[in-house]
Amino acid sequence: MNLKSLRVFINVMEEGTLARASAKLNLSQPAASRLLQILEQEFGCALFHRDRKRLVPTPEGELFYPEAVRILSSIDDIPGFFAQIKANAVVPLRIICHPRILNGLVLPAMAKLSRIRPGLRMKLEMHPRRDLGRRIMHDIFDIGVSTLPLPVETLTPRRLRSAKLHVVLPKHHKLARRRFLTPKDVSDQPYVALDQHTVIRRIVDQELAKIGAHLDVAHEVSAGAAAYRLVRYGLGFTFADPIALDPEFVGDVALVPWRPAMTVDFGYFLSGSARRHEALMSFVDCLNETCDERLAA
Repeated sequence: MNLKSLRVFINVMEEGTLARASAKLNLSQPAASRLLQILEQEFGCALFHRDRKRLVPTPEGELFYPEAVRILSSIDDIPGFFAQIKANAVVPLRIICHPRILNGLVLPAMAKLSRIRPGLRMKLEMHPRRDLGRRIMHDIFDIGVSTLPLPVETLTPRRLRSAKLHVVLPKHHKLARRRFLTPKDVSDQPYVALDQHTVIRRIVDQELAKIGAHLDVAHEVSAGAAAYRLVRYGLGFTFADPIALDPEFVGDVALVPWRPAMTVDFGYFLSGSARRHEALMSFVDCLNETCDERLAA
């Protein structure tokens, strides 16, 4: 198999166009096009439809993409593997997650693990949830932590906890002392919404639709931390759960239960590799402990 052709194929799938893929690989477009043709000839099937100047993946191309990523990732990982052997280096525990759960769950769990296992090396990668599925297919990790469901169906996650969504308000807001809030209670308040790519937004929209309710969006952001900051600055309310809420905001905002109840699930998933890092299950224990502490706070 021609590895250059494989790299071109993967980059066209990820960048969306031959022009961007060839620029990323420092190739001319004709050279990149020839490499794609070599790959198709080698397999005896078309990986793209040629639509004028666009390349549209065929069903075969879509199916081949995750396997191509796995093959190339394994090959790219070989130099690092042997470098670690030569240096007799301690292999780090490789963790991936998306930003929303970083400060509330993943970093506290890493801190716990470090206290239990002094000297343990860890490597953390964060990726937006919309890109997490692509990173999962690369399979260069030991454990991933995410809200559920996962953005890919190739792995079976293991559930950590479920947490109820709360309304997040400035600490001294007139509604902050309520026992619970309903859509009617906040209908006249500015809503700081997460965008429609996020799990929280999808949960909120689906649950509101079930009861025929609607909230007008005043501000929309792509990250929970931005929403919490806008709430702290008095720009409105948002939704969050006690596990993922950044600890730095706890003293400045109020979490008020929402009715009807809405829940978000958290879980972890493991690499498809047969090798298991010796600290893996200790980290899972730390994740569980952190979840329990955040829910009890």
